[in-house]
Amino acid sequence: MSYIMVDVVTDGPIPGDYSMVSFAAVVVEPTLSKTFIGKIKPISKKYSEDELKKNDYIRTETFEFDEPEEVLMNFQEWLLENSKGDPVFISDNNGFDWMFINWYFYYFVGSNPFGNSSYNFGSLYKGLVKDTSKGIKHLRKTEYNNNPIDNVVGNAETLLMLKEKFNLNIDLD
Repeated sequence: MSYIMVDVVTDGPIPGDYSMVSFAAVVVEPTLSKTFIGKIKPISKKYSEDELKKNDYIRTETFEFDEPEEVLMNFQEWLLENSKGDPVFISDNNGFDWMFINWYFYYFVGSNPFGNSSYNFGSLYKGLVKDTSKGIKHLRKTEYNNNPIDNVVGNAETLLMLKEKFNLNIDLD
């Protein structure tokens, strides 16, 4: 199995009523060279200008993005090509990121290659340091910003560092 770090950018709080605008993924392995980015046309009329602005998008620009079904099919193919065994979804905010990826896969493809579960690596860190108030952003090499590729790479770098520092028994490619 391969851990796939995912970050999602949306124009609102819930899938269906709002749209996933873009997302990125990286296979968590030492080179962090296997990446995917998808930019998706809106699927709904509702949107939050503040959410778009926060992520450096404007609504008219998003209409130029790719069709959701095409992006999700390409992502599924990328997962098959780049994952050893079943891919494992991991994120720093898996409740949010998972919700959109899962909904989009089922709505546009009919199934989700990640199955029915996801992992939150921020919670892993809280357990390792035995402090639920601790976050992971201060551990990142690549700065957290509005670019989902930078965010997944930074998160994956952090997970790799945690594996070394805490001698985690986690099988990474």
